[in-house]
Formats: sequence, C-alpha cells, structure tokens
Amino acid sequence: MSPRDKVLITATELAELLRAGDPVTILDARWSLAAPDGHQAYLRGHLPGAVYVALEDELSDPAVTGRGRHPLPTGRNLEAAARRWGVRRNTPVVVYDDWHRAASARLWWLLSTAGVARVRILDGGLAAWTANGGALQTGEVRPDPGNVTVLPEDLYDGLRPTLTADEAGDGAGSGTLSLLDARAPERFRGDGEPVDAVAGHIPGAKNLPFTALLDADGTFLPDTAIARLLADRGVGADDAVGAYCGSGISATVIVAALAAGGRSAAMFPGSWSQWSSESSRPVARGED
Repeated sequence: MSPRDKVLITATELAELLRAGDPVTILDARWSLAAPDGHQAYLRGHLPGAVYVALEDELSDPAVTGRGRHPLPTGRNLEAAARRWGVRRNTPVVVYDDWHRAASARLWWLLSTAGVARVRILDGGLAAWTANGGALQTGEVRPDPGNVTVLPEDLYDGLRPTLTADEAGDGAGSGTLSLLDARAPERFRGDGEPVDAVAGHIPGAKNLPFTALLDADGTFLPDTAIARLLADRGVGADDAVGAYCGSGISATVIVAALAAGGRSAAMFPGSWSQWSSESSRPVARGED
C-alpha cells in the first residue's frame, strides 16, 4: 500500500467496502471555526453507519490550561471516547468532515498518534461521498462499544512527532526546522486576528494555508503539487518540517498531506493560541 493509500481513501473505495460488507468504522467529525458543533448537521444527514465525534469535547480537553485553545485529550479519555464510537481492534476506521478536511485530519492525527491502526481520511469529505452518488442516513447512530486500546497516556508524546513551543521557536529561528503556519495569509501577516488576542506569527515560520493543499473539490492535491508548494516556500526535500495553526486543528491537514507523500512533519499542538498567550514569546508580522 502506498503512503497515500495509508492516509486517504476515496469515496469510490469506501462505497466498495460497504457494498462488500467489509467491517469498517465510520466517524463524522464535522466542525468549523464558524460552526464548532456539527451535531445538528450530522443528524440531518451522514454517511451510513457513521458515528458523530465532537471535536470540542472529545478531540480536545477544555479543562487543560496553558496549552492553547484545543489541548490534546489524555490517552485514557481518547480511549474511552473511541470505544463509545465503536472503534475496534483490527477494524479499519474512516473519518470525514465537511470543512476543508480540518476536523477529520485532527481525528486522524489523534487516533494514529494514539496507536490506532488503519485510520484513513475520506478524501474530499462529505461532498465527495454525495457527488459519488452515496446515500445519507439521518438520525443518531449508537454503535456497540469498541475495544480499542490507546497505549500512550500523554498524547503530546505519542507515536507522531510533536513540537513544544521552545522547539518550534528555536527551530524556526535557527533555520534547523521549516516551520509551516497553516492559517490564512491575513492572520499570518498579522493584518487582524479574529480569534486570539495577539496578531502575527512565530518568527521564522513560513505561511502555507491548509486550504492550499486541497483541490477545488476538497480532495488533497497530488504529491507533485504539494512538493511544489513546499519548494516555493524554501522547504528542502530533506528538511525537518513542523506545522502549527491557531490551535492544533488545521495544521494536521499539513501533516496528513505530507504523510500521504511519505514525509513526516511534527505538529505544535498548542499552536498560535499557546504561543501568543505567553508574553515572553516574540511575534513577527508581515510576509516574513
């Protein structure tokens, strides 16, 4: 299986799995900055058998302070949530959303860093499913409890690489790390900041809006196109790469896109919301 096929699944491939009766757990992670609670949209129509996942409550831990707006949950809490979703050992998982793959990439990243195997993102999300003629189901799906095991308790030190604020800042500042900021250009430049208290970016970071990694239909760009985007930002083929965003959600789209091309990227989970909350941290504004 290619690196891309390990990260992404097409709507056609998922439909074939379901027609064949192959076991698969489907998780609906609908969320956006404008509409963080996607549950009502889920109830109105979702993929057959899909279980709703609440990003704000299940894919982050609002009780944690000092680690950004969407701190990672503990391994214990993620395991309990995944079992509620019906995630089972040795059963593949497909995750999807309806907003630029941000929430599904966050769910993919969390499950994979927690050691859950065979997790893939539905390429193109909900729109790809319906465009392919896929039917929707309404109402709540309540699955049988799963039996998945999450090994690391501290997901900041899980199976996928992460960066602390010091590591992100020092690496970007020294040039030993190509640090990519996944936010929109105006937020990167510091023209305005609609969410966090301080506008700007981490000094030395390079702007790669996560939406630039997607085609017009919401599917991930081909590996060659993603490689060009990296090269345009001075990211060498052998460079260490890190990613951050506002609060550790859309940066996972960068991580997923690079993983689909066989390349690793470390994520700074606290992202700008953590960095900007620490008054001692330097702030850059403008294009560089």
